[in-house]
Order: sequence, then structure tokens, then C-alpha cells
Amino acid sequence: MITVTQRSELLLLGSPTAKFIGSEHGADVSFFWVDTAPGKGPDLHWHPYTETWIVLSGHVRIDVDDETVTAETGAVVTVGAETVHRFRNIGTENLKMVCIHASPEIIQEFVAAG
Repeated sequence: MITVTQRSELLLLGSPTAKFIGSEHGADVSFFWVDTAPGKGPDLHWHPYTETWIVLSGHVRIDVDDETVTAETGAVVTVGAETVHRFRNIGTENLKMVCIHASPEIIQEFVAAG
């Protein structure tokens, strides 16, 4: 089986970010295809599986538990299952990044900061 889906079909309402749910396309992985403005990113959360980011363009800060890393265009970053994390666009242009979820469904639990 083969499927082809255009990014434009996956866009979140009112957002330039796309969301691909693998189970809806016969795939064992899901992802967000992020396109986000400077200073933006999700709040602290975790997943019961690993997440891998591919930075397509821009600069990103990733906070993982008590550790912070920065990455830029061309970097691949992975965080383990059940690890509290978030990212922020620290560049001056939109951050473009693919956030791969090792699951046919996106499961994420947001947590209170602090």
C-alpha cells in the first residue's frame, strides 16, 4: 500500500504547523511538521515513547528535565520516552522542524512548569 498526503492537508487550524497521525495513513510513526515564529513552542510535556527532532531551518532551544541544548539547521535531536521536555524557537526567523513521534498516535501529557 502507498499513500501520498500533501502538507497542506495536515495543517492545524489557524497554524502553519502540520500534524500527521500515522494510524490514519497506515504508518507506524506520527509527526508534527513545525513552522513556528520566534519565541514560540509547546509547554512542558512528555510522551510514552521517544521523540526525534530534525531541524530543517532555524535555531531551537530544547529543555529536557534539568538540561538545555541548542540546535540549528541540520541537527537531529532525540529525547527518551517519559522525559519531560519542551522547545522554543530562539532564532529571528520561523523555526522549521519535523518532530517524529515513535508511535502511530500522538500521545502527549502536558505538565505544570516548575
